[in-house]
Amino acid sequence: MTEIYSTGGPVDWNLIPEHMRYGVKEYIEDGVPQGGFLAAMIQNNLKETFIRADDINRMSIGGFVEFFYRFAPISCWGSQANYDTWIERSGLNGKS
Repeated sequence: MTEIYSTGGPVDWNLIPEHMRYGVKEYIEDGVPQGGFLAAMIQNNLKETFIRADDINRMSIGGFVEFFYRFAPISCWGSQANYDTWIERSGLNGKS
């Protein structure tokens, strides 16, 4: 995967655990809703992020934060409103 989603350059997928990459990709590209940990992380809900994380994701929260900060479009993360709007517009591949 060598996508470029923002001005951060080619995406560094090594920041995201392998079992989570597909969910992150489908959320960013197509606005597919994510559940539990990933939705909480994208929405910047720290408490729910930690509560819902499995052991691997808990140890990788810093990588998720770096990934979204450096590579994800700013309008797709950081709040519940951004998350909901991103889903409604169907991500990068959807309506503007």
